[in-house]
Amino acid sequence: MTTPPAEAGTRPAVVVVSADHADTLMSEFERYRRDYDITCASSAIEAIALLGRLRSEGHQVALILAESELTDMNLLEALSTFRSIVPTARRVVGIHWSRFLQDSETLRPALQKGKFDTFLLIPRGPRDEEFHYAITELLSDWGATVAAPEVEVLRIISPALTPLTMSIGDFLERMGMPYRTYSPDSSAGRAAIALWSADGTRIPAESNLFPAESNLFPDDSTAAPDESHTAVPTPLVHSLRGTADAVISPDSVRDVAELLYGRPSDIELETIMDLAVVGAGPAGLAAAVYAASEGLSTVVIESEAIGGQAGTSSMIRNYLGFPRGISGMRLAQRARTQAVRFGARFFTGWPVESLLVEDSAAPFRLLTEGGEVCARSVLISTGVAYRRLGVADLEDLVGLGVHYGAAMSAAREMDGHDVFVVGGGNSAGQAAIHLARYARSVTIVVRRPDLTSTMSQYLIGEIAFNPRITVRGSSEVVDGGGAGRLEWITLRDRITGSQERCAAAGLFLLLGALPHCDWLPDDVERDHDGFVLTGRDVSHDRWIGDVPPANLATSEPGLFAAGDIRAGSMKRVAAASGEGASVVPLVHTWLESLRQVQPS
Repeated sequence: MTTPPAEAGTRPAVVVVSADHADTLMSEFERYRRDYDITCASSAIEAIALLGRLRSEGHQVALILAESELTDMNLLEALSTFRSIVPTARRVVGIHWSRFLQDSETLRPALQKGKFDTFLLIPRGPRDEEFHYAITELLSDWGATVAAPEVEVLRIISPALTPLTMSIGDFLERMGMPYRTYSPDSSAGRAAIALWSADGTRIPAESNLFPAESNLFPDDSTAAPDESHTAVPTPLVHSLRGTADAVISPDSVRDVAELLYGRPSDIELETIMDLAVVGAGPAGLAAAVYAASEGLSTVVIESEAIGGQAGTSSMIRNYLGFPRGISGMRLAQRARTQAVRFGARFFTGWPVESLLVEDSAAPFRLLTEGGEVCARSVLISTGVAYRRLGVADLEDLVGLGVHYGAAMSAAREMDGHDVFVVGGGNSAGQAAIHLARYARSVTIVVRRPDLTSTMSQYLIGEIAFNPRITVRGSSEVVDGGGAGRLEWITLRDRITGSQERCAAAGLFLLLGALPHCDWLPDDVERDHDGFVLTGRDVSHDRWIGDVPPANLATSEPGLFAAGDIRAGSMKRVAAASGEGASVVPLVHTWLESLRQVQPS
């Protein structure tokens, strides 16, 4: 369960470690004192004792800033010790301007290996907003991934974590929606139940529910249900957005998405959009931003959460323009905010079930369970899905310790446990580094001998440095189980054939890519793996004369593809974003061709 917000006096701590410039740094951190306890240690040994005391007393540490020159310990040794005590704290090195050129060059290799989060020049005077921008970014990242939110947009009411509550929580995390989980007998739980009951909802007695007789209200007899045996389903989701509260009993994540964002049928059926984007990963988001900013009526339909697979990445460090990195969720939500500002509309939780190609006035009709959308052009940017492991006993535990993807919301539940990540790509590396902030150990399992051919070097360096992470090459998961949730897995050595049973509280599966486009008409050409063909890869008999389709155009005029779903794509966030933006000029050309054939 998510813990309530900290009371006064138990605010998260910011620890400054400095002997020579403590007064300057403490003065700079005065602006954070309302929300954080700002403390100072004059040496590494003193800081170690302080961090140990804070942890033993149950205080959270959000950030540690250590000066680059410590009097009693090597800086990197001190930072490593700090991380062992409070692995979730963000670590910053402050460099005095008299030593900046020297120390920044010396520290750069350690920064590349993830031994700390960033180094900053100690402010030389007031209003050094570049310094504070970096500090605020790090505190914001810590608050989004570690701390319980101080402001709630939603509440999940459930007596226990279940696959559905975990899925809802993961969706809300990826959508950037702050929430907490409460037990039904808490005051927040009782309030939500009272609102739900006031709606007059009744459900069949044979349903798997949290019954009214289970003493939901032990400390508030006035709130107890009447003799009508009103059953209380779990989970409940209590939305606190807007002027009126709303409580629903969701059967799926889609119900929560509809509560928050509506359904495609909210668009009038006779409205014909200039561009419908199917999939809100980096490619779809970039297309939405550029199309809407250029005046095209744009709608984005996403089957899950905004951001796609990239949205589950805990930290993307090699994306242009973010020197300290950015989480996939934040990158996706910033792009969505941009697109909405220009007029794009978004619907999440609604997979497109089929695409109909119709008349020239409205060439495309997209069908979802939430309604239809008509559009003059369509971008396919649905990305890829993770491959299934294929072990029946583990499939039965999905959501109960077994997760496809990074499942950011599950990381906190791994505190002190042994965790396994299966996959050798960047997403698997980012997931392992994030999980290592919580788990006792993280093992990356790969079929290849090592990570060198599939993962970026900066991630390999971070993984090699992190003492909590090990890589198990030439191995695969062949079995697993547990009493109600994951407790163990079996690994097989692909070279010797030997098997080993390992204790495991979490198994995160990031197994490569399967295209997600079964909803497309059969005459949209795909390669032998199911990825959509574009440009010169389209069959010659589908070309117009000897001219192939444009590089991001499919075999169907007016239908485009970008990002991981496209055959031959680079499978990188920046490449997908570039493709999404590059589609927009092609859409303009297509729309102009439609106008030319319309009767005057």
